[in-house]
Amino acid sequence: MIPISPLLALYLAIFMAGVVLDLALTRMNVRHLKKYGHTVPDPFKGYIDNEKLSKITDYTVENQNFGIFASCISNAFFLFVILSGLLPWFLSLIEGLGVGIIASGMVFFAALAVVQTFVSLPFNYYRTFIIEQRYGFNTSTLKIWVADIVKGLVVGSIIGGILLFAVLLLIEHGGALWWLWAWLIFFAFQLLLLIIYPTVIAPWFNKFYPLEDEALEAKVKDIMVRGGLSVGGVFEMDAGKRSRHTNAYFTGLAKTKRIVLFDTLLTSHSHQEIVAILAHEIGHWKKRHVLKTILLVGLFSLIIFYLASILIEWPTLFVTFGFDHVVSFVGLFLVGVLWAVVDQFLSPLGNAVSRRFERQADLYAAGLLQQTTDLANALKGIARENLSNLYPHPLYAWFYYSHPPLLERIQYLEGLARR
Repeated sequence: MIPISPLLALYLAIFMAGVVLDLALTRMNVRHLKKYGHTVPDPFKGYIDNEKLSKITDYTVENQNFGIFASCISNAFFLFVILSGLLPWFLSLIEGLGVGIIASGMVFFAALAVVQTFVSLPFNYYRTFIIEQRYGFNTSTLKIWVADIVKGLVVGSIIGGILLFAVLLLIEHGGALWWLWAWLIFFAFQLLLLIIYPTVIAPWFNKFYPLEDEALEAKVKDIMVRGGLSVGGVFEMDAGKRSRHTNAYFTGLAKTKRIVLFDTLLTSHSHQEIVAILAHEIGHWKKRHVLKTILLVGLFSLIIFYLASILIEWPTLFVTFGFDHVVSFVGLFLVGVLWAVVDQFLSPLGNAVSRRFERQADLYAAGLLQQTTDLANALKGIARENLSNLYPHPLYAWFYYSHPPLLERIQYLEGLARR
């Protein structure tokens, strides 16, 4: 065990405060649902009956309780790795190889990534093949599940490896402003990923088809023209081979931007509801939410890179976590460790921005469609098909939800209709 210094004690206090906050909010959310989740809200009557509502409650409670268990185990393992002295010992092994600072850094982070992946596997498996299976969502097979993990490791290794190599190279040879050049590369790489994700990365995991329903295709083209949006296409994704959950999303930049509809969505919603969902997605683009998100991420990452340039040369930081000398790639890891506890308390700000974007997209869709009924019905259907919690605790939703709670969204849309 490494000795507990004042700085480490402060870090552990903030870390545990985050853990306790997460557990408290989750338990609060479960109690709130058990207390109020016995009555179907008026807007959902006709879409959700008491039997379905009971299933929603059971599904939400089981997911939340399992999340608490998984979080406790993961946090305990993390603290063990941080406090046991394993990392300084592992660093000494790597340095003994004599392969140079950049190669050593690549080995260090690769090992951490592999360990993290294997630690998460049992929880991933249980959630997929026990919880999701029990409630009729899982359609994946063990072969598909393993293949997804392997593909994820390959993609993550390529992307993460390129970025890590570039950052370590700049730390060693980029001079005092290495952090600025590293940020520029990181930001440019983010933009590149947004461009190539729809056509290069996503098809490796799923198949995408142009819409086969000609009547729906005509309605889609009409709403696109009315919204003044030009995209690379509207595609159907074979999400049903893994799960029965329904969704739709907007992705890509420039000529690769496209709207993707889950095949499960197409089979469970009417044409009018699908068009309304598309109108919402068009709203995101017309309101420049993608661009604004990119800029916000760029600003925060610039601050993080600047702070990293200071902290990776601060000997006290290394001594605090049991290292007896300064090593650049270890410094990057420790910066990530510090940022994780800070980010937890900052995440409500990002979620508040995201919820604002969602309301703006709903408002745009209402204006484009000149009515709110179809979008409201689509949201009710999504809640029914996904067993979405209709009674989240307001504080839990404020802290964790990137979208307004469904009941709140529908009431907002109905309010727009009345006005």
